[in-house]
Amino acid sequence: MTSPRTRLAAALSLPALALAALTACGDDDGDPKPAGGTATEGTAEPSGSGEPSEPASETPEAATVPVYFVGDTPQGPRLYREFRQVESDDPALAALALMTSGDALDPDYDTLYPGGSFASVEIGDDMITVGLPDESWTTAPEGMSEAEARLAAQQMVYTLQGVAQERLPVSITLDGAPADLFGLAGEVGNDPEIDVRALVNITTPAEGATVSGTFTADGVSSSFEATTPWEIRKGGADGKVVAKGFATAEGWMDKLYPWQTDVDVSDLAPGDYTFVALTDDPSGGEGGGPMVDTKSITVQ
Repeated sequence: MTSPRTRLAAALSLPALALAALTACGDDDGDPKPAGGTATEGTAEPSGSGEPSEPASETPEAATVPVYFVGDTPQGPRLYREFRQVESDDPALAALALMTSGDALDPDYDTLYPGGSFASVEIGDDMITVGLPDESWTTAPEGMSEAEARLAAQQMVYTLQGVAQERLPVSITLDGAPADLFGLAGEVGNDPEIDVRALVNITTPAEGATVSGTFTADGVSSSFEATTPWEIRKGGADGKVVAKGFATAEGWMDKLYPWQTDVDVSDLAPGDYTFVALTDDPSGGEGGGPMVDTKSITVQ
C-alpha cells in the first residue's frame, strides 16, 4: 500500500491542480468549538475584518491551536484542520512542529514538509515572521513540485494565522535575513480557502472519540445548497452504512461555513464505527465524487 505522502505527491504532480498565487487573500471560516479544547469558537466568519474565527485558547499549562495537514480528495490534495493542545509557552512554534512532522491524530492526514521544523516564530501587529531551520529549506527538496511547495506554504500560513487570530502575511527569514521557502516568495499570504481547503472538515467528534446516546457533531463545509450529509459506517470508512442524516451549514459557495447536527447512536450496538461527513454531490459522481472527512469513533 502506498503511503499518504506518496499518494499526495502523485496527485499534486497533475498540471490541473496548480494552485492560485500565494499572495491572494481569502475569507475565513468559523467552527462551533475546537474538538477537545476549551476555546469559544466564533459562529460567523468575518468578511474583510482579517480575523479568523479559530482562536487559540490558553490555560497555564496548554493552548488549543488549529493545525493544518494535507489529505486526499477527489479533486486533489487539500488542507484539513485539527484542533490540538500544545504547551502554552510558544503555541505557534509547537503548532508548526506538529504540522511539519505530520503528527496528525487522523491517519488520513499527512504533511508535505521533509522533516524538521521552523526555528522561530514572531507574531507582530502586522506581520508574522518565521525563521527557517537552515538553508536547505530555501529551495524545494528533490521531487517536490511547485504545486506541492505552494500547498506546503499554505499549511504554514493557515496554521500561523489561526494561532494569531488574524489574516496576517508571513515573512520568511533565515538567520534574521529575508529568505525564500522552497523557492517561493519570501513573504506569503493565504490563498482563498475555497481553493486550498477540503470542502468538508469534521471538528467534533475528534479521531478516536467515544460517544453514546445522542452526541453533537460539527465542522465546516462548502456543500451544494449548504447540505452536508453524514453517515455512520460499520467496518471502516468503506463499511456498511448503519445510520445517516444531514446537517445544514450557514452558507456555501464562497467559503467554508459552520455546520452542526445531533447524531443519535442509541440504537447501535457498542463497538467501533466510522463517522463520515461529505459534500453533497448533485452530479452523481460525474465531477469526481464528493469530498469526505472521516473520524473513527467508539459507541458505548
